[in-house]
Amino acid sequence: MARSIMIQGTSSHVGKSILVAALCRIFRDSGIDVAPFKAQNMALNSFVTEDGREMGRSQAVQAEAAGLKPDSDMNPILLKPNSDTCSQLIIQGKVHGNLSAAEYHRFKEEAMEYVEESYRRLAARHGLVVIEGAGSPAEINLRENDIANMGTAHMAKAPVILVGDIDRGGVFASLVGTMELLDERDRNRVNGFIINKFRGDISILRPGIEYLEERTGLPVIGIVPYFSGIYIQDEDSMSLGDKNRRKDANDKEVNIAVIRLPHISNFTDFDPLSLEEGVDLRYVMHGESIGSADVIIIPGTKNTLADLAYLRDMGYTEEIETHVRNGGTLIGICGGYQMLGKKISDPYGVERGGYAEGLGYLDVETVMDKAKSTHQIEAAMTARGVFAYSGTLSGYEIHMGKTSLGSKTAPLFTVTSRDGNKTRADDGASSRNGMVWGTYIHGIFDDGPFRRAFIERIKGESRKTRRIPAAGAIDHNGIKEEGYRRLAQLVMESLDMDAIYRIAGMERRHIHLRNPVEGVIVN
Repeated sequence: MARSIMIQGTSSHVGKSILVAALCRIFRDSGIDVAPFKAQNMALNSFVTEDGREMGRSQAVQAEAAGLKPDSDMNPILLKPNSDTCSQLIIQGKVHGNLSAAEYHRFKEEAMEYVEESYRRLAARHGLVVIEGAGSPAEINLRENDIANMGTAHMAKAPVILVGDIDRGGVFASLVGTMELLDERDRNRVNGFIINKFRGDISILRPGIEYLEERTGLPVIGIVPYFSGIYIQDEDSMSLGDKNRRKDANDKEVNIAVIRLPHISNFTDFDPLSLEEGVDLRYVMHGESIGSADVIIIPGTKNTLADLAYLRDMGYTEEIETHVRNGGTLIGICGGYQMLGKKISDPYGVERGGYAEGLGYLDVETVMDKAKSTHQIEAAMTARGVFAYSGTLSGYEIHMGKTSLGSKTAPLFTVTSRDGNKTRADDGASSRNGMVWGTYIHGIFDDGPFRRAFIERIKGESRKTRRIPAAGAIDHNGIKEEGYRRLAQLVMESLDMDAIYRIAGMERRHIHLRNPVEGVIVN
């Protein structure tokens, strides 16, 4: 059975996921067979494994950092909010049903059985499991039957390191306060602290660190600086507003606007586009105008009908209509694709029940189904007039709806493989002129030649005189791998790794730092 170490936080968004990814890469590089684990994750940005199971995106990223294929046992409980009071519950990669917050609270004792089952399987296959907590372990109202934090720590007999975010302010109060609110059994699990996202002169922190260590009797294991310039895929849509802060946006030759829907999911679909030279990709946040763009993208969503109503309520449908009338490109991915059709029906109350007229740009109709489609796929482009692309691309499907095409509408793609099994199925649709198209396939822009063909088409349609550099598409996988390397090096230089190994019960294995972390801004 594997050893374990757990990263918990004083609250959400303190950087637990990033630190777990970094530790997975550090341990992997030192020759340890390491795997990530998060008992309970609440997120709309998810991933589909090779066997067609759904899991949180952050655990898929951590698995990549560890050099592993994502496995739903790494995230046995996934909650996908579809309203303010209800979430879809996914257990070990498969849909269990929709539960209210109260219903899920009563279900947690049963959920812990699945958590332990997945953890035992994972721990039997690896030498070390790095566990990520969720939210804070000091939420008194959630302590009963806890599976997200200390419940999992006790089950796995995992020592805990508590992380605080100093960029938010009040880091010492949050660390001390968290310890004060834990009972003695939980406090005894905590072995030390990490202060994350620090800007400035570390010497100024000395009085606070001394007080924290004296008050709690536990060491500060490290201080990780606030950094930028390292690419790691985000899981939480709260970060999307930060992606818009690009001073050189007006110098870009292709401008893409992604509407930040209230229930947006799988927004990492668009990360490769944002990394391309000559492309400005921005998210249209609540209350903002779409404005001028060459491309408008309606992304995936966990609640198609609610977010379709949001587009109408915010006046975005009028901006979209003007955009299409003026020759702009309009794309819908998954739920966004459903919105582009004529009609969406939800007879089983999968989302909110009822019926809505779609935006009407594609001759397709969607009916929400009880069964969820989750597959890794391969597909070939079949529609003419969109842009020239003859290769095979890979991606994944996560959707509840079934979409039927009108008699005169041709599919955009032919799916040739699902979960490694040969098949032949239609996907997506496009307008006759190819300026409006949609698909259920997530991850299509990860494919370099496909992405480049798309950009070249948009460049031609935008009628701009400046040219996008003629070099080939970026190597997205290479950029991700370099991001893991740089992150691991930065974190390794910021923490007392001897203490980390000691807490994990592992032998310290020194890693030679081949190259300095270049291009990283540390504040």
